[in-house]
Amino acid sequence: MTILQPRDPDWEAKVRASFARQPFAHLVGFHLERLEPGFAAFRLPLRDEVTQQHGFAHGGAIATIADNAASYAAFSMMPPGSAPLTVEMKLNWLAPGRGEALVARGQVLKAGRTLVPAEAKVYALDNGEETLVAQALVTVMCMAGRDDAKRPG
Repeated sequence: MTILQPRDPDWEAKVRASFARQPFAHLVGFHLERLEPGFAAFRLPLRDEVTQQHGFAHGGAIATIADNAASYAAFSMMPPGSAPLTVEMKLNWLAPGRGEALVARGQVLKAGRTLVPAEAKVYALDNGEETLVAQALVTVMCMAGRDDAKRPG
């Protein structure tokens, strides 16, 4: 495995601050669990509000946590004064999401200057067992010259 070197010495603070400003993630109820250069993991406790009519994790919740895991893994590799933006995502649902929580782990595949391809795997945790429920391939664009802390307006 290649060891990735972040382009921003403050990459960790930058990523954590960006996630803290994301209202939708907080509405859905997931949190950042682990962060390394080129890697991010999120956890979503499963509760009724994030399930569908059969009691499984809603596909939208699975897609959201997968996108965030891949995108924040990618953001950790971007230079100062830039912001991430997902421009493409391919997601395969592989099994129903059921149990206590979902965990998404995102990993950068190549730390490009403009496009950063990453993958995310989403697992359902049930009685200490992990089941792979989805896998995503995500392309994240590095928006150079855009402060991630400022909303366009």
